[in-house]
Amino acid sequence: MSLDFNDMPDIAIEFLNYMLTIKNISKKTVSEYYYDLRTFMRFIKVTKHNADENKFKELTVNDITLDDIKNIDLTDLYSFMAYTSRELNNSAITRARKVACLRSFYKYLHTKVKLIDYNPAAELDSPKIVKRLPKYLSLEESVNLLQSVKGKKNAARDYAILVLFMNCGLRLSELVGININDIRGDTLTVIGKGNKERTVYLNKACQDAIAAYMAERAKLKVIKDPKALFLSERKVRISPKTVQYLVKKYIQASGLDPDKYSPHKLRHTAATLMYKHGNVDIRALQAILGHESIATTEIYTHIDDKKLRDAVNSNPLSSISPKNMNDKDNTST
Repeated sequence: MSLDFNDMPDIAIEFLNYMLTIKNISKKTVSEYYYDLRTFMRFIKVTKHNADENKFKELTVNDITLDDIKNIDLTDLYSFMAYTSRELNNSAITRARKVACLRSFYKYLHTKVKLIDYNPAAELDSPKIVKRLPKYLSLEESVNLLQSVKGKKNAARDYAILVLFMNCGLRLSELVGININDIRGDTLTVIGKGNKERTVYLNKACQDAIAAYMAERAKLKVIKDPKALFLSERKVRISPKTVQYLVKKYIQASGLDPDKYSPHKLRHTAATLMYKHGNVDIRALQAILGHESIATTEIYTHIDDKKLRDAVNSNPLSSISPKNMNDKDNTST
């Protein structure tokens, strides 16, 4: 992923490069921060310079000055957040990312390069995000999904991709980024969020699936990207979009709704199956998934409906039946 910030003012370019090279934030996150800052600066032009709001997405921002940024206060920041919700239909998660971006940007200006005396974003609250239980495939649905991979063309590759998702809980970016030399015996080295490296252990299903795919891969006459494990039709590293497409295809082939499931839902599936059926300790699950915070992992400790039903049925009062309400009490009044 190549990043180009040339349409931004110099101070924003310096901040984004600082996040990328010094803070070692992932390119994906920095790219999102770039879009967030550009949106924020367009908002400044609309509210402070009377730019045409009807042309919001076309507004240039490379002429935004340090004085413009200095003149922003906490009220302006909350107005921006309201604007992104009302006019841009940003979800709470997207708005929370914008808050994180603005906090980092103003902290950089205030504490690192000391270009502003007041940091208005220091008191900026993030929107509350309602945590929902993750969607995942049951054990039976997972088996059906794997069995739906049929045919000669790319079957070994696609099967290996699904097996890795559902056994190792990989992120999409981690899977497409795998190189052949990242695999050594039963270990796989992946680069996760924040460019953090972690070791993933491959069970027998993963090793067998990779071996079968590598046997097919070895038959290819021309490979344009020999380092990459998973290759596309053009014999280059497979793209996230292609993986998303093939996952949807097999989800549908297995009789499930392709609109409800994605590669990330397969990551949820791996985590849930390990926790429910493998009795995996939550700390171990945190390490497997590459979560920085244990709080992120705790979402997978949800209890399924059967356990809830069994818990209620285990109540000693569960077998008590109501007496017939039509029976007349012998007690006279």
